[in-house]
Amino acid sequence: MTNRLTTWLSMLFIAILFFALVLLNNQLLSAYRVDLTEDDVYSLSQGSQQILTEIDEPLNLYFFFSDKASKNMTTLRNYAARVQSLLEEYAGRSNGKIKLHILDPEAFSKKEDRAEQFGLTGANIGPAGEVIYLGLGASNALDDQKIIAFFDPQQERFLEYEISKLIYQLINPKQVKVTLLTDLPVAGGQNPLTGSFDQPWTFYTQLQQLYIVDKIGSDASELPKGTDVLMVAHPKTLSDELLYAVDQYIMGGGRALIFVDPHNESDQMSMLTGSAMGANSSNLTRLFDTWGVNFDEQQVLLDAFSGLDVRTQTGDVARHFGFVGFSGNELNEQDVTTSNLDLINGASFGVFSKKSNSALRWSTLIHSTKNSDLIDSVQYAQMRDPQALSQQYKSDNKEYILAARLTGSAKSAFDQAPEGIDTDKRLTQTRDLNLILVGDSDLLSDRFWVQQSSFFGQTITTPFANNGDFLTNAVENLAGSNALISIRSRGTFARPFDKVEQLKLVAEQKFREQEKILQQQLEETEGQLSQLQEQQGEGGSLVISPQQQKAIDDFMQQKVQIRKALRDVRHQLDKDIEKLGNLLKFVNIVLAPVLLVLLLMLCRRLLRSRYKPTVQTSKMSKEGQS
Repeated sequence: MTNRLTTWLSMLFIAILFFALVLLNNQLLSAYRVDLTEDDVYSLSQGSQQILTEIDEPLNLYFFFSDKASKNMTTLRNYAARVQSLLEEYAGRSNGKIKLHILDPEAFSKKEDRAEQFGLTGANIGPAGEVIYLGLGASNALDDQKIIAFFDPQQERFLEYEISKLIYQLINPKQVKVTLLTDLPVAGGQNPLTGSFDQPWTFYTQLQQLYIVDKIGSDASELPKGTDVLMVAHPKTLSDELLYAVDQYIMGGGRALIFVDPHNESDQMSMLTGSAMGANSSNLTRLFDTWGVNFDEQQVLLDAFSGLDVRTQTGDVARHFGFVGFSGNELNEQDVTTSNLDLINGASFGVFSKKSNSALRWSTLIHSTKNSDLIDSVQYAQMRDPQALSQQYKSDNKEYILAARLTGSAKSAFDQAPEGIDTDKRLTQTRDLNLILVGDSDLLSDRFWVQQSSFFGQTITTPFANNGDFLTNAVENLAGSNALISIRSRGTFARPFDKVEQLKLVAEQKFREQEKILQQQLEETEGQLSQLQEQQGEGGSLVISPQQQKAIDDFMQQKVQIRKALRDVRHQLDKDIEKLGNLLKFVNIVLAPVLLVLLLMLCRRLLRSRYKPTVQTSKMSKEGQS
């Protein structure tokens, strides 16, 4: 009876101790966490933590996830749990400044009405077509609101950046001011070549819709005050005063987006004055030399693989090696400015390279393919025939940098201020240089990325490339704080089976080879059939000849055989994956427990061997005393 009572009391004590430790952990140790994942996907970067320290007012975050409606959607639920965990990390590290609300917007509920008031996007992806919400609404003390309409699992690596950007915008609601320095006719007006009135360039209109835009030309002597982002497009003859203003703006930590060009094809004034027969290049050599940037304004990129098809003067279609379109393989998918883009078109790109004395950190945003070559810009400007241009091409099997992000420390390009400018405030260096360089300014022109049409008197622009998205992403990214810009791309939560993916790639390669054989045989057989039909048509008979019937029978037999081979390849793929899966199951279910048991038995034997002599010695001592 006493033993039973002791057992119950022990169990009760253990239960009380367990709940006490859980309560202690939740109350006192919840702020202390250890992230053991490879890419620290459950922790905040230094930039995000810095943004949290800048919060000076309460923020409310409303995380909407359709928990009940997504009951059988395992992948989405896992990602939602990951998003919620990261949001809880933000709230936990905000010193009480962020209050997180978890809401399940069921159909026809007040929570669903709240999600619609925020403007969140519901996707009809539920098992029975239900609307699924997976978004974030946020508000500050002034009732300013920001949202993430839907957390796309495909953009998982930028999850922390998007959340930190939302918080940064709430604590810094001031509208961004963009200063555009260019002499290009981006604002529209009368065309000096045709005399007609041109509409503003589409990118310029988009900037005006999103930001406060102040446009200045090369005749200015200083930059407007309050500039958040400086955008320079095709600078040619900047005065020392204006160049000094640009230099000092960047030395003071200002962010810049600079488009330079070895040959701009959209500069109407240069065409009017006869410069079209020669190169029409940008010039920022003084700044580039100081930053350690090489930009050869006398060389134009030719890319045979990325060349665009254009219509020639004779009406034919030919590939232009200087008019290029770069897709996902040539865009940096790890950078927020280019990760979501599919295509960027441009013309006569120039290339960048890093000087040996440069202390800046480079991150390539756009690069050419290895099927590239460089041609003299004057020679390129004089050649109008794409076919003649292709004859000058010779691949050097090298990728060239066409756009890059530069960060780090740099010195001023001016040893002293120009005459008449106050030198007391001159900055000599910066540790926070942050700018994006692009080796083409033609990509801003409408003809390379939008198609215009008239609809009841209104001009409708339809983009066919992502040039405008690239520009908006770059400005939006540069407009953030240094902490926001420094946030790394998050690691991915999903862990694919690399061996399985490798098996799939090998099998798909075999599949494509077999498919190519089938297609080739199909074309040969169709050609043979067409030839026989022409011969039959000449004879005036509509009856299928024995030769035609034999060709059809042979093709059908070959088609059956190759399709059987394709099925065998697919079956072998499934068989290899199943074999690998069985091996992993055997290791995890059988081998690992057996090894663990053997290890425990070995440890037990070692302990017994060490403890046994002690027991024997104790017995002998007792016998001696007796």
